[in-house]
Amino acid sequence: MVTIKDIAKAASVSVTTVSRALNGYDDVNEGTRLKIKTIADELGYSPNMAARSLISKKTKTLGLLLSNITRDSSKDNIAYEVLCGINDRSGELDYDLVLFSTTPQKQRVKSYKTLCQERGVDGVIIMGIRLDDPYLKEIVSSDIPCVLIDITLEGPYVGYVTSDNTDGALAAVHYLLESGHRHIAMINGHAQADVSLLRLEGYRQALESYGIPFDESLVLDGFFSEQKGKEAACQILSNRPEVTALFCASDLMALGAMQGVKNMGKKVPEDISIIGFDNIDLTAYCTPALTTVHQHKYELGSQAAQILIEMLEGKDTTHHVMLATELIHRESVRSI
Repeated sequence: MVTIKDIAKAASVSVTTVSRALNGYDDVNEGTRLKIKTIADELGYSPNMAARSLISKKTKTLGLLLSNITRDSSKDNIAYEVLCGINDRSGELDYDLVLFSTTPQKQRVKSYKTLCQERGVDGVIIMGIRLDDPYLKEIVSSDIPCVLIDITLEGPYVGYVTSDNTDGALAAVHYLLESGHRHIAMINGHAQADVSLLRLEGYRQALESYGIPFDESLVLDGFFSEQKGKEAACQILSNRPEVTALFCASDLMALGAMQGVKNMGKKVPEDISIIGFDNIDLTAYCTPALTTVHQHKYELGSQAAQILIEMLEGKDTTHHVMLATELIHRESVRSI
């Protein structure tokens, strides 16, 4: 392996000069810098990242910690789009990305800090974690810089990136109300998802703005699952035949709800109007095409990487970002 000593010998300069030239310091003569870089290229030199990290105590590596990611959840493609945003932005800023995952079983054996240290990461982006996750308390109190996706918690070393979930839900339910619907049920995710709580709040606010009292029996959890969304829709429509519209807190649950409506011999939107949340690719191609709330999934990842790197580099910028949502009008809602 070619070292900076070899380059120094070939260039007839000191090792310190070679080091400073290759690391971009401006106290090296431009002619000398060019000479050193030319020799380094000719000799096939590449920096030893492990040695650099020992000196600087930094690896320039970000970790992406995924929790509760399963094969079943891959259908919505959300995690992939977020991952692309993280990967692209970290690469543009000259950071590497390491992907690792956690489960409740792993957490009983290994602490969050140990997991991060073993992977050699400077900071972590965390996605898919539940509010009751045992790692969450450790994350907030840890001195390892961290950015949470879709959990709006703060701490000295903690930032977050999320969509405006409350406003997105508010816009969706307002649209149903403006379309004449007054008996609107909701299929939510679950109580340990921060986005579920925020989207439920948007649903409540929309009803309140029309003077409609909140009815807890019209809200069922679908656990962000297509099958559970189908089951919840069938239960709601069987027990509450007056319901004319469903607001679903994810597109997967909305697609399941559409199947449930069909299995009950009803039609969307003629009998039941449905709105989803996320704007995954499938929603534009189902029949009827699904009206949904669009969130900028790629941008969630890109912003998470940007914020984490700014934290690592000590920049005095905001560590909390909320991205706007947009209601996408398609064919699954009718006016009554």
